[in-house]
Amino acid sequence: MSTKPTTTDLQWTELDQRAVDTVRVLAADAVQKVGNGHPGTAMSLAPAAYTLFQKVMRHDPADAEWTGRDRFVLSAGHSSLTLYIQLYLAGYGLELDDLKAFRTWGSKTPGHPEYGHTTGVETTTGPLGQGVANAVGMAMAARYERGLFDPEAAPGTSPFDHTVWVVAGDGCLQEGISAEASSLAGHQKLGNLVLLWDDNHISIEGDTETAVSEDTLKRYESYGWHVQRVDQSPTGDLDPEGLYNALQAAKAETERPSFIAARSIIAWPAPNAQNTEAAHGSALGDEEIAATKRVLGFDPEKTFEVSDEVISHTREALDRGREAKAEWEKSLAAWRTANPERAAEFDRISAGELPEGWQDALPVFEAGHSVATRAASGKVLQALGGIIPELWGGSADLAGSNNTTIDKTSSFLPVGNPLPEADPYGRTIHFGIREHSMAAAMNGIALHGNTRIYGGTFLVFSDYMRNAVRLSALMHLPVTYVWTHDSIGLGEDGPTHQPVEHIASLRAIPGLNVVRPADANETTIAWREILRRWTKVFGEGAPHGLALTRQGVPTYPVNEDAAKGGYVLLDAEGGEPQVVLIGTGSEVQLAVEARDELQAAGVPTRVVSMPCVEWFEEQDQAYKDSVLPPSVKARVAVEAGIGLTWHRYVGDAGRIVSLEHFGASADAKVLFREFGFTAGHVAAAARESLTAVAR
Repeated sequence: MSTKPTTTDLQWTELDQRAVDTVRVLAADAVQKVGNGHPGTAMSLAPAAYTLFQKVMRHDPADAEWTGRDRFVLSAGHSSLTLYIQLYLAGYGLELDDLKAFRTWGSKTPGHPEYGHTTGVETTTGPLGQGVANAVGMAMAARYERGLFDPEAAPGTSPFDHTVWVVAGDGCLQEGISAEASSLAGHQKLGNLVLLWDDNHISIEGDTETAVSEDTLKRYESYGWHVQRVDQSPTGDLDPEGLYNALQAAKAETERPSFIAARSIIAWPAPNAQNTEAAHGSALGDEEIAATKRVLGFDPEKTFEVSDEVISHTREALDRGREAKAEWEKSLAAWRTANPERAAEFDRISAGELPEGWQDALPVFEAGHSVATRAASGKVLQALGGIIPELWGGSADLAGSNNTTIDKTSSFLPVGNPLPEADPYGRTIHFGIREHSMAAAMNGIALHGNTRIYGGTFLVFSDYMRNAVRLSALMHLPVTYVWTHDSIGLGEDGPTHQPVEHIASLRAIPGLNVVRPADANETTIAWREILRRWTKVFGEGAPHGLALTRQGVPTYPVNEDAAKGGYVLLDAEGGEPQVVLIGTGSEVQLAVEARDELQAAGVPTRVVSMPCVEWFEEQDQAYKDSVLPPSVKARVAVEAGIGLTWHRYVGDAGRIVSLEHFGASADAKVLFREFGFTAGHVAAAARESLTAVAR
């Protein structure tokens, strides 16, 4: 087969075209074999994905974790074959049998790409638009990383310069999260971000004219993006040379994120299925696949046909990757020589280690004082800011309420921003009122590596973030959500702002650790434990949500067992405990006061503070039994929210003091009294439980 280039600006041979057409038949065959999936987009996007992986991106298939690599995000995760087939062709470890096992039990090719499951997959994308926001976070992290290690280098000259590429579909751009994220990216002037929009005009319900009539390019221009359009070739296919030139122009644009609209025909060149909604999410059928193969010059009787010539050609990506990585390592070595102190920091941070003695900077709060846990959290962040340079974050326009400003003099804002604290490598992120994209961008920051990210808002707005939080847990990402105003204790803002069901709902997400500290010292221990648990290794990390009070709460002496998730805060006096009171957050003080009442009445009472149910459940049974003795059946749990969490801890004879309805607008003290969150009510519940046990 000829290897003579057929274009001038791009080295594109007949063998390249054969490889692209091979992608198309593989996509059709894989979906047909399993009987379900999304073939059409993978077929039409084949030239774009191939051009990226084989002609444009800097990557090494032999080392998918290489620090200097470009990042690729397939936001349109339903078209997972778009990514899987390129990973197979380039040599990331997927083979033809993996494509044949598409969407089946135990395969490396699940229905949507899953981070940590398939080598070369940078993020888990399923819900549309998440990948766009992930990519924005990656681009932000890349800039911050550069600021940590090589801030003085001219653009494009640092070993920490790389590009984040994201492919999105119509559905991604219709989801509000992508609008939030794209607005932020434009504001931040993320010149290391390129978004390729597969403008195929088809969604599940047919032509996108059913739902969309906006001028998307003008929308992205208004966000401050560099915008291009790539038209089809005369045959109707995507034009490789046009794609290549647009991608290179986008890469060269370093002062704005880039948006490329590629007008494709879904399922091209299937004779009857192209440009139909059926091609989006259904197998094409044997006859249509055979007809498509005839159009492309493949044997209609063969399935999963890949010539030796094609695979040998595409696996040359391994050689190019090895050369690119070697060249990068030379530049890194030169940087190391010139920057020995920064190189030592790079090695420490890359290894996931914290600075020596970092715990010594943590504040200890004097017992007896009233301190809001949100304020205590802010003190911790300010104390650690100068010690852990990789720790950064901010909030969704609520920094003053969330206490998330790690450095008031340094805001992560691009060159040209008029604010005096603006710094392209600043510590404090202003996510704006964009809770959903904030959470997904935090996922992207964590996925990028080499920084530690947190972000804050009110707990009630975690509902806006939930999909991204769920993906944090699914990917085991070490992101930290700072959720303040954690109960009716926020007072007069009323039921729209008072979280009731949120804590229990968040605890229902597998792999998310929800931490609701009782006081300032538990807050310090919580932050210490979260940072200690941080890891970038898939399967070991976990996201954490800190639920913090607006109102002041009493401070108790430091108890290191708080890091175990649950512990004995005050033990019974005058004998073994007859009743155990379990509290979290601001309600621990009610358990303490109720204990005083019960002890005065001759009832030996233990108070257990349980800041984190998930951490407590990690402990061995002996420890858990030492905190909650199985012999003590009289138990009360108290938390100012719905009581779903606590049934398994209090048992049949236990009682739960909870809030099973929405709140109201009034002073916090009034609300707690009116809704039964008083020491007297907790003590009464304890007596009821004791009576139930005695029956």
